[in-house]
Amino acid sequence: MIEIPAEFIRIKSANAGERGLAWTATLPGLLDELLQRWSCTPTGPVMYGRVGIVVPVRNPDLPPAVVKVSFPHPGNVHDPDAYVTWAGNGAVRLFARDDDNFAMLLERVSQHTLATVTDHEEALTIQGGLSRRLAVAAPPGLPRLAAKVDRWEHEILSTATAFGDPVPRVVLDAAVATLRELGPGQPDILVHGDLHDANILAADREPWLAIDPATLVGDPAHDALNVIRSPRFGEVLLSSEMRPDILRFLGIYCAAAGLDPEHARRWTQAGAVREAMWGRRHGEPDWLVHATDRLAEALL
Repeated sequence: MIEIPAEFIRIKSANAGERGLAWTATLPGLLDELLQRWSCTPTGPVMYGRVGIVVPVRNPDLPPAVVKVSFPHPGNVHDPDAYVTWAGNGAVRLFARDDDNFAMLLERVSQHTLATVTDHEEALTIQGGLSRRLAVAAPPGLPRLAAKVDRWEHEILSTATAFGDPVPRVVLDAAVATLRELGPGQPDILVHGDLHDANILAADREPWLAIDPATLVGDPAHDALNVIRSPRFGEVLLSSEMRPDILRFLGIYCAAAGLDPEHARRWTQAGAVREAMWGRRHGEPDWLVHATDRLAEALL
């Protein structure tokens, strides 16, 4: 029986309470059942993040693979649908799925993320190229970005009030205008939703493949926030004169992704406001919240 890492149990207990602890207790039995059903043999130690665990496996009829089991959450429901739609084009392949248990048998890639590419322009071009390839016609039934914008507007404004209006009103007004103007009429395009460095891994089948979608249907320019607000640009985000560099980086990404730079700028500005307010509500470090505030203001 596979042993679940104690640190992962601690993480789920901390962020999901008794429900998280109870779920981790089911994992050894569930993994044994999945391994048997999918004819897999473990080939390495259990890996984990904040959401779930990954077990490297071998199946006699498949390339190297992993069994991934995620904590049951509405945000994880449609991951397999995204992988099916992409069919390995720019993302890892899905070999099998168990939706009831939030489990998938996926193509294995390396643990080397895009963060290993130290040239910013090269990394942005890779991200943009993947964004372009992943922006395909969405199947029906997936969550729509347009359905989230009203809630985002309410959360931005209510949080700003609760925290004593921590950013200039012009910054909030620009974000709200974007949500109202760009939010409703969006294309039926599948959007990865979380295309940051750590979700792009080096692979053998292709140089780079995407993992862990936060599946949405809408404007692919929405993904630009997770590209720009990443550890790669930490020094830039902490600078008081970030605007020229940020706009240049955004332009490189948009050129590779085939995106409207103005849409990307507006979505990124609105997203930065949303993330800064979320950070205040959930106790993110002050430096990150304030850096995100500055990003939102720089993109006006």
